[in-house]
Amino acid sequence: MRPAYSRKDHTVSQNLGPHMEEELLSQPDSWQKAVDMVADRDCLPKPGEKVAVVGCGTSWFMAQAYAAMRETAGEGVTDAYTATEARLGGDRDYDTLMVITRSGTTSEIIDLLEQNKQMRSIALLGDVNTKVAELADHVVNLSFADEKSVVQTRFATTALMFLRASLAPKEEIDKAIADARTVIDADVEDFLIDAEQYSFLGTDWRLGLATEAALKMRESCQAWTESYSSMEYRHGPIAIASKGRITWAFGPVPEGLEDQVNNTGATFISSGLDPFADLVKVHRVALATARKRGLDPDHPRNLTRSVILK
Repeated sequence: MRPAYSRKDHTVSQNLGPHMEEELLSQPDSWQKAVDMVADRDCLPKPGEKVAVVGCGTSWFMAQAYAAMRETAGEGVTDAYTATEARLGGDRDYDTLMVITRSGTTSEIIDLLEQNKQMRSIALLGDVNTKVAELADHVVNLSFADEKSVVQTRFATTALMFLRASLAPKEEIDKAIADARTVIDADVEDFLIDAEQYSFLGTDWRLGLATEAALKMRESCQAWTESYSSMEYRHGPIAIASKGRITWAFGPVPEGLEDQVNNTGATFISSGLDPFADLVKVHRVALATARKRGLDPDHPRNLTRSVILK
């Protein structure tokens, strides 16, 4: 059973997670910097190239989102892998290997690049003074989005925005940034903070963001969270929905789903905002929930900035 938290507890814990707070609030400005890196996108895969996108943890979910974006845009076969499960050999015959890594020191990413030197490689990095930068053929320097908090917010979304800007029209990108500013300026509703359970839903590339939202809540505040394809949610997972729990959809909602969730007593959220902005709002909920529970999301339990295996 969770402990009860008084208003005094919440106030005292406001000093928890200062780095996460600064980093999540800076996302719209960071995204704009990434969008403006027009020349840096020259190294990205050309239409028709077969691409493998690899990351670990949060970066894997960003890889999933980009892979879906690129295929939906008709740019070519794009597969997302976590580093230890990447299937790069045989008849897959990828033209380009792209890695996304904030630290540039993750052991599995380094091993993958060393084992596939014959492939053209691109690295999106938060720290360019690293082994990954030495191994990659092309480096996208996103050090302005690097972070002090162990829990990723700004780097991940900035890397994905850099990639999204190569595929989406300007008005779509502008809306995402404007929506995120709106989310940052607004208050976070009390009912979203410290809920009993959260389920995040998405379709197409938005599923990657929904999965990342669930991870962010688990990492930062030890919340009970799950994520699913919006259509798949009704094939079993909706059984968990009930009063005091939240089902949060990123992007389009399948017909009838909102009514079904509401009938369970759970709270259904579909904002109409760009999914990037929805993720920023989840970041704010995660931080507020962590503080209410007396947790420090800058130093979450059992986690480090980078997984380095000996």
